[in-house]
Amino acid sequence: MEFVFAYITAGSRDEARRIGRALVEERLAACANIFDGMTSIYRWQDAIEEATETVLIAKTRADLFDRLAARVRELHSYDVPCVVELRVGRGNPAYLDWLRDETA
Repeated sequence: MEFVFAYITAGSRDEARRIGRALVEERLAACANIFDGMTSIYRWQDAIEEATETVLIAKTRADLFDRLAARVRELHSYDVPCVVELRVGRGNPAYLDWLRDETA
């Protein structure tokens, strides 16, 4: 079984918490980590923007990523939310077993 981290950015800690909680409650993710206070510099609609965002990392199975990404798009306030898949290589077998069990 393959595992992935979904890297997601949100406009606020509250939004990241709401999305992360929904993903865990719906068993689309076993765990969600929230990192507040990230500065993002990006191009949007032909302008360079700078904003404070919150990073959400959701830990899940690879076969759930499409459903997880769709759910994030439903819950997110952005027109084009960042939701990208980061493949997990090896890890603590007991942890990976837990991750699998919590997304079953």
